[in-house]
Amino acid sequence: MQTDIDPRSLIGRKAFDRNGTKIGTIDEVYLDDATGVPEWAAVRTGLFSRDAFVPLEPSELVGDTLRVPFERALIRDAPDFGVGRHLSPEQELQLYHHYGLDTTLPTDFNRDFGRLAGDES
Repeated sequence: MQTDIDPRSLIGRKAFDRNGTKIGTIDEVYLDDATGVPEWAAVRTGLFSRDAFVPLEPSELVGDTLRVPFERALIRDAPDFGVGRHLSPEQELQLYHHYGLDTTLPTDFNRDFGRLAGDES
């Protein structure tokens, strides 16, 4: 995904799965603490549903929407960590594993990452 985009501009966009099926609307964007690059989006999956975390890489912006290269069922089954707070390194690793994405442990594994966009603390 384009890395120079303002993460706040993603909020409110519709997200679609690999087949073009609507997943929901992006509620929040999480940044990597070390790089400040948008890393995860929390997508509201329905009126009374929870938010599901989706990886922004390898997702792509197509017009005004986010195309996530996974099926809706996999996205809805993603681990539920709630929104509005930091993702711990362990939670982020669980998400990477859930989506089958390759990840290497950072050398400073105890650091926090996955902070909310706009959260300067």
